[in-house]
Amino acid sequence: MAAFVLPPPAPTTLAVAGTDAVFPVGRVFCIGRNYRWAAGETRPDAMPAWFMKPASAVVPAQGVLPYPPGTTDFCHEIELVVAIGQGGRDIAPADAEARHIWGYAAGLDLTLRDLQQQAKQAGGPWEAAKAFDHAAPCTPLVPATVGGHPRQGAIWLAVNGVERQRADLADLLWPVPELVAMLSRSVALRPGDLIFTGTPAGVGPLQAGDTLAGGVAGIGQFTLHVHTP
Repeated sequence: MAAFVLPPPAPTTLAVAGTDAVFPVGRVFCIGRNYRWAAGETRPDAMPAWFMKPASAVVPAQGVLPYPPGTTDFCHEIELVVAIGQGGRDIAPADAEARHIWGYAAGLDLTLRDLQQQAKQAGGPWEAAKAFDHAAPCTPLVPATVGGHPRQGAIWLAVNGVERQRADLADLLWPVPELVAMLSRSVALRPGDLIFTGTPAGVGPLQAGDTLAGGVAGIGQFTLHVHTP
């Protein structure tokens, strides 16, 4: 057997709610616009765009959230997170819940909005704006065998006690089974993959000293304190 030339990194894991078990995190897929951000907005004909974050960006949604360097526009995006338990390619939407989805969490797709806008203007990639350290806090996963598959229920986020984001999971423009199917047409999904399913209107900036609280009904909620290292 070949020897590692460096010690391999410890795997990224998420806690499983109510147990001592952990879920091994593989890849992290993030869905773009998937809620109506304006009254009367219609669902687009095309599926939403997606991008990725490294597994190392996933951290427990608790305690202190470091304010990242190199930005003046650090933004919150609350999302329902889907955990894949059985992989596959060209998954049928009708099979996604029964065969492939292991569980759910509440998560944050944190974004450096100023760097994202610069990347958009230059036609460049978004990694600097999306793939930084601590960019994907998540609550413990709730197995689908325990909590079922949420199709409705509040998703919300408040900063310093003032609510900024609120919607219902029923408002997703593209429901979870269709998102799983869409991704599986581009890449073969694997056990351990996470899918962030999009954020409602109301995204906004965070400042050092802020306290943010949010969650998804029946799945999980969190409180984080923004801190400058």
